[in-house]
Order: sequence, then structure tokens, then C-alpha cells
Amino acid sequence: MSIDGYLLGYDIGSSSVKATVIEASTGRVVASATSPDNVELEIIAEKPGWAEQHPDTWWKHVQKATEKIRASSSVNLHDVKAIGISYQMHGLVMLDKLFQPLAPSIIWCDSRAVPVGQKALKEIGQKKCLSRLLNPPGNFTASKLKWVAENRKTLYRSVYRFMLPGDYIALKLTGEATTTASGLSEGILWDFKAGKRADFLLDHYGINPDSVPPLVPTFGVQGTITAEAASLLGITAGIPVSYRAGDQPNNALSLNVLQPGEIAATAGTSGVVYGVTDITSYDAQGRVNTFLHVNSTGKAPRLGILLCVNGTGILNRWLRTTLGSWSSNPISYVQMDQEAESAPPCCDGLRILPYGNGAERTLGNLTVGASIHGLDLTRHSRAHLLRAAQEGIVFALMNGIDIMRSMGLKNRVVRAGNANMFKSRLFAEVFATVAGSAVELYNTDGAQGAARGAGVGAGIYKGLKDAFANLTVVRRIEPDRKLKAAYGDAYRHWLSICGNQVKSAKQG
Repeated sequence: MSIDGYLLGYDIGSSSVKATVIEASTGRVVASATSPDNVELEIIAEKPGWAEQHPDTWWKHVQKATEKIRASSSVNLHDVKAIGISYQMHGLVMLDKLFQPLAPSIIWCDSRAVPVGQKALKEIGQKKCLSRLLNPPGNFTASKLKWVAENRKTLYRSVYRFMLPGDYIALKLTGEATTTASGLSEGILWDFKAGKRADFLLDHYGINPDSVPPLVPTFGVQGTITAEAASLLGITAGIPVSYRAGDQPNNALSLNVLQPGEIAATAGTSGVVYGVTDITSYDAQGRVNTFLHVNSTGKAPRLGILLCVNGTGILNRWLRTTLGSWSSNPISYVQMDQEAESAPPCCDGLRILPYGNGAERTLGNLTVGASIHGLDLTRHSRAHLLRAAQEGIVFALMNGIDIMRSMGLKNRVVRAGNANMFKSRLFAEVFATVAGSAVELYNTDGAQGAARGAGVGAGIYKGLKDAFANLTVVRRIEPDRKLKAAYGDAYRHWLSICGNQVKSAKQG
């Protein structure tokens, strides 16, 4: 492939903003920077359960990350041909008629609108919501705006447009206020049955449909860089913003997870499994969410089923911190993995539930806490504990995959970044064996995915296949057939323990 120039991807997170430049012809990363890189972005929490960030904070750090690239690399940013954006999902940005933010954004982890969504589900009806939205209204963008309408009436009357965090960054780059169908679906504003904006939900909430920005395609020219933005960033005016997606659909894109049966997984502080299907389905208990995937079309629908387990890597971190506090030589994650491997598979009956990081969606929004079961003080060592923690995290994620399978997803392969817990050989091997699927690991991330997406949307690549032609597997882990039966028994045992904990949490 002979393509001149570069592609620039931005990943707008709630902790930081990352900018990455890739060489269009090879997909090779030539420059990357994060801002801030030594602290996390502030989250404003005026009340318990609230979480806000000012949209201009993201824009400021877009500029700072880009400036770091200019200062630390030889890349000429005027050779960038297109820009893509990945962003934290479900946030609410409210703008006035001059497209200025009216207030800080209510971001994804803010829970104030939970009662609003619960009330709407009851009033509209669960059957209608699930059959048409594929999700309860929940604590998503539309419900957040309804909360503002009920509790900040003066502010609400000034809202001219509302949008998602990535839409705001696109606005700052292009001067155009737009959104995408995929974005509307993550705000629970997409009617899957009608294949258009969910006006019935807008009507129920009393939201003016004119406040919803016009749609642009996920891949395609969404606007061009203004002279002002070009001057601030040191790039060329007139180049396109040609791709935009929420962070989890974009993470799947970055791993080339685009076809039915493919799954993208992450296991950082929390764990996410995102599976692609062509079946329009939903989970009646609302334990997972379904959105339009980035490559969905009318003729070839692609839906992403998203599950999140709050308690995954945070358990591993807790063990490291807790065990290390008893030693003058704190244990490293590499040492933890090595020690865990010395314990036998299935840990002689020791089981750990990793649910110690708040209410869990896969457990019906119950808080069951982390717990250890079957501990034998004469047999179990620290190695058993470390291995049982990794196995418990895998089992929690597998529980989510089982929910996806009940919705019709037939997984063929799991892809993940070669990062966080997937850097552990043991974790990846247990995951592959329990899931019954090969696990492929790649050196990629959200900013790289956004850059590749920009190349597709700008027509620099002929299509998604070309965009990922040079994405190579770092490591492939096959299921261990010898351990399949043993892990199957261990997983069923873990599920029975989990079921008992859920019953206990419901009772009290």
C-alpha cells in the first residue's frame, strides 16, 4: 500500500486525553502523547454519585497532547490527512445558541439520573423499551438531560443543542454541531425497530427534537478543520474529521472486532467484554447493553453487546497493595503472576468473587462485595490466593459472555490489547480455556483505532480490511483442552457461590 501522510487519532477519556499519529501506509505509530500524563483529570463531585467535567477541559488537553507531539517528535503535523475521535461514552454536553457549554458535562459515571430512567421504564413499559431501544432508558444521556429539565429548569431552558463528549471535540475542530447514529444509540436515543432517532422517548421526556444535532456517518467527512483549530493545533485547515465513536465500540474497532462472533475484551481496573452480533436482541434483565456498532449498515446490521464488570483488575491491585504492605520488598505484578502459576489449576477448591467495586450490572445492579470461599488454612497458600483471584475475574467475565450467548452471540475469537491483566500468561490462558475461544493479543489502543477509522472515513483506505491489513497478532493463546473439564466444573461451582451471594444481597 502506497499512501502518503499521516492519520491523527484522539482518545478523549475521563482520566486523560491521548493523541496518536500513525503512518497511513503502514499503520505504524510515529508519535503519541497523553495529557495530563502524571495526574488524572479532575472529576467534579458536588454530591455523592455525581461526576462532572467541563468540556473545555477536554479541548485544552487535546491542544496540550498535540503540542507534546510537536515538541517531542520530528513528525510534521501539516502532513496529517484526516482526524478520528474516540471518546468517553454516555456523557451529556449542553450548549447555547453560540455553541458554548452552559455547564460542566454530566459524565458516564454520574448516577443521579438512575431514578429518572427507572420511572421512564415503568411508564413507557419494559416491553416497548427493550424491543425498540434494546435497553432500559437507564442512567444514559437522554435520562441525564431529563434530570436537568426537572432539577435545573433555568439551565434547561437555555439548551439549544445537547451532545456527547466526542461530538463536542468534533465541534471544536470543525465548527459543526453533529452526532452519529451510533452515538444516539449509546445515549439510548435510537429506535432499532424504526431504524431512526427514538422520537417516542424524546416525546416522553419532553425533549425538543430540534435540540438533537443532525446526523453524520460514523465513517465519512463529518466536517473539516477550521482555520482557528488548525492554528491552535499546528495542523492544516480543511482536512476532514472523518471518524467518531464511543470508547468501547472504538476499542473493538482498534482490535479489528467488526464481524458477528468476534469479541473485544479489556481487563484494567474494571473489565469490559464487547461482542459483535447481527441479531437484534436484548437482555430482559438489563444486565448488558446493546448499541449500534461502528460498521453497522441497513443491509448489514452490526450490533455491539457491552458488558462491564466493575471488579476485575482492581482486585489484583488490592492484593498487590495489601500483600506488599507486609513486606519491605513489595511484590510486583510479574512476581504475582509467577507465584500464581505455582498453584494448581482451580486452586484446590478456593474461589474468589471479585465484586468489590460497587454495584454490578451483570448481577442486577446489586452490591455483593468481594469475597473468598473454601479457604483451607492447612492447604491454601498465597499462591492459591493469587491464582484464585485471576480465575475469579475470568469467571466474572465469563458470566457476562454467557449472557451474550443467551442473546444469540456465538463467539469465535476474543481479541484484546496486550496490556493490563492480559499481559499475564496465566490470565490469558485461563480466559481462553474457560471461554472456549482463542485469545489474540495486539499492540494497539483507542487512539490508534481512531486514527485508522479516520483513514477509512476519509477514503484513504479502500475499506476496513485495508485499514487493518498490517495489524498483527502479538500472541495467540489457544484453550487448554486438558483443563477444559476441570475449569468447567470450577466455573459451575463459582456460579453457585455467586448465586448464593446474589440471593443474600437481595434479602438484605
